[in-house]
Amino acid sequence: MAANGASTAEPSEAEYAKFKSLCNIIFDADPAQKQSEACLLRFMRAFLTADQAFTMLVKCIKWRREFGVESLSDADPDIKMEIDSKKAILLRHRDFNGRPILYISARKHSANDRDIDRLTKFIVYMLELACKKCNEEIIDTLCIVFDLKDFSTNNMDYQFVKNLIWLLSHHYPERLGVCLIINAPVLFYGCWTVIKPWLSPVTTNKVLFVDDVKMRDYIHPDMLPDDVNDNN
Repeated sequence: MAANGASTAEPSEAEYAKFKSLCNIIFDADPAQKQSEACLLRFMRAFLTADQAFTMLVKCIKWRREFGVESLSDADPDIKMEIDSKKAILLRHRDFNGRPILYISARKHSANDRDIDRLTKFIVYMLELACKKCNEEIIDTLCIVFDLKDFSTNNMDYQFVKNLIWLLSHHYPERLGVCLIINAPVLFYGCWTVIKPWLSPVTTNKVLFVDDVKMRDYIHPDMLPDDVNDNN
């Protein structure tokens, strides 16, 4: 997910070399902070300049430590509660580009009956699961599917959407490969006019409203959860 409307063009060799030099200073001082080459490339592509990429990477490392990202697990009662809701699932299959698929069912979420801190912890846990499923030497981006079947105004959670955008742009830059919105009712298009300005142009181009036919360019309907067609 590109930041500040940046393009996803490859960074210049000079800027990337400067960025790596800055990173090596902190990595040498604390090897526990060392990041993969793929991670460094994602930050460089997202933030374009060595100084900005370095600043954002340092902030991300600090955030991960303070948030306790590495210790998140399904043993956490907050995370288990959200898992049991089945509002977000990491699918067994990958999309046709080899990307892990994070499936989100809007109808199983209530904006009026949620704890935003617990939900954010769950979002991070699911993003971590999805990212760990990536083979970074082949593909390091994700496919996120928002299923809006039976969507109602009670399901529209703007704070959740803001948190997801913030996480992806600040701490998981360039991880979003495509976001498929399926089964979108007319009602949601009004919500989209609110959400769209929060996204960079690059990210907006990755958000696709697809019907059953177009969806097959990315995923097969059989990849979706078994209950996708029920009304419970």
